[in-house]
Amino acid sequence: MSYAVEGFNCSKVLNQIEEQLKTLSEAERQEQVKKVKGVFQFTVKNKEGKIAIWTLDLKNGNGALHMGVVDKLKPDIVIEISDENFVDLAEGKANGQKLFMSGKIKAKGAIMLATKLDAVLKSNPKAKL
Repeated sequence: MSYAVEGFNCSKVLNQIEEQLKTLSEAERQEQVKKVKGVFQFTVKNKEGKIAIWTLDLKNGNGALHMGVVDKLKPDIVIEISDENFVDLAEGKANGQKLFMSGKIKAKGAIMLATKLDAVLKSNPKAKL
């Protein structure tokens, strides 16, 4: 399944995360879920002002990525970020803490979970984190 949304460069990063999850064994996926224990909702705004939402479930089962808001999954953290900053963050060109402190990332909920997101992105060999 593709998680691409036209006009959103972060789609590629999210597809890579999903592909990385698929390459892990069931035990490795469960270990990732055990480490992270969180549901992330990404609300991403592109240059045209359009918004797309993805939900990354690293709390239940073997972990999964979903398009949009998932009714049965209550996000532990909602992250609002621009498409450009999401890509820069995933490629290691931006620092999440600096983006947060400068208001370029807004987070609601269990903010400390955002620190675990870095480990998820770093486990993705295609993203240069």
